[in-house]
Amino acid sequence: MVDVPEDALEERFLAATGPGGQNVNKVATACQLRVDVFRLGLHPETYRRLKLAAGSRLTAAGVLVLTARRYRSQEANRADARARLAGLLAGAEEREARRVKTKPSRAAKARRVDTKKGRGAVKAGRGRVETD
Repeated sequence: MVDVPEDALEERFLAATGPGGQNVNKVATACQLRVDVFRLGLHPETYRRLKLAAGSRLTAAGVLVLTARRYRSQEANRADARARLAGLLAGAEEREARRVKTKPSRAAKARRVDTKKGRGAVKAGRGRVETD
């Protein structure tokens, strides 16, 4: 698990959209979490996987921008943004399973050819019947 130092994080609170009545108009409840990815000290492969997973949320300057506006309170949105960051980092740390190359056995190839010949014989027998 990656330890995220507090100095690599920057939080801003924005005016949220959606339901919430006058609270939406008065209180900045949406949380924008900005993370300097280079300060996390990630392994190059982990960084590559994070870059793929983050997509357009990762800027050219290496800042990951997550905006949480699902909830009506600042604290809930802050917790949501941090949970999403933890999920992204955990997903980036997982390695893909290495593919083991396999090839069919000689007997399996022979069975396949026999099946194909059998199907071909069935189709060849479907032609027009000739009377002598």
